[in-house]
Amino acid sequence: MKILVTGGAGYIGSHTCVQLLEAGYEIDVIDNLHNSCEVSLERVKQITGKDFNFFKIDLLDYDAIDEVFAKGAYDAVIHFAGLKAVGESVEIPLAYYHNNITGTIHLCQAMQKYNCKKLVFSSSATVYGDPHTVPIKEDFPLSATNPYGRTKLTIEYILKDLYKSDNEWDIVILRYFNPVGAHKSGLIGEDPNGIPNNLVPFISQVAVGKLKELSIYGNDYDTPDGSGVRDYIHVVDLANGHLKAIEKVAKKSGIAIYNLGTGRGYSVFDMVKAFSEACGKQIPYKIVDRRPGDIGMCYADPTKAKEELGFIATHSLKEMCEDTWRWQEANPNGYK
Repeated sequence: MKILVTGGAGYIGSHTCVQLLEAGYEIDVIDNLHNSCEVSLERVKQITGKDFNFFKIDLLDYDAIDEVFAKGAYDAVIHFAGLKAVGESVEIPLAYYHNNITGTIHLCQAMQKYNCKKLVFSSSATVYGDPHTVPIKEDFPLSATNPYGRTKLTIEYILKDLYKSDNEWDIVILRYFNPVGAHKSGLIGEDPNGIPNNLVPFISQVAVGKLKELSIYGNDYDTPDGSGVRDYIHVVDLANGHLKAIEKVAKKSGIAIYNLGTGRGYSVFDMVKAFSEACGKQIPYKIVDRRPGDIGMCYADPTKAKEELGFIATHSLKEMCEDTWRWQEANPNGYK
């Protein structure tokens, strides 16, 4: 099978490229490098010993996408590309709606034109909004508390409507929880622009000395220790979930939605403690105000993915922290 990976130079995309290549798939990658770096793809080639095509294009440029599909003969697409920072989405909502939704429409139009109707879409647990109970199941009510989440939710509706209009499509929507960790080699990992939006890269940059202290956004949530609780999943587990999804769309599968998480929630203070143990340093922190759009508690019920995809997250919290630290220590400035 030949697979086109959009956003393949990014954090989750690059790890998925490694897993795809090692599983024997042929890939091409497109990425506009807005929030990623081509070095990650060079390192994917280094890890796997395999080559692939990279196209530096933006999904907002339909003609460029058309050109890629005209040459590509793809069997399926894994769609990661998109702007992804919750806080930033609150500040510049129009950019998020335009980029994420229009880009996906362009991609689907090209796929339809070239009769490539197998798609795995990178969605998010943010589509559940502020859930009334946890763990979260796929049939929970959908809403979103920020523009980023609303772009993911809108795209899910677009894909459902697309399937309803033409059931030759096979689509898997993956709602993932909080990706952390890095490849065991330490060659690829999360490399955010500027001050990280996500907890674990923030902690790791404090540990490596790039940042002075961790900001903990709120300690007055209705959780065991007052800090936000999330379901952290190792990025390699997440990447393997995409391989399971590709196996699913390779058969005539219709449209399906799965949570990818561990089913266990850890608080911010749990993560600080686990990372301190992994790196052998205390992580200085300060408590600051909650961020707009953040919720108190969010973790998955991963039963459906286990039963229908055969997907189980296997990496422990200890491995998540150790692998993150190995990457950060070897690459204090990321790919730069």
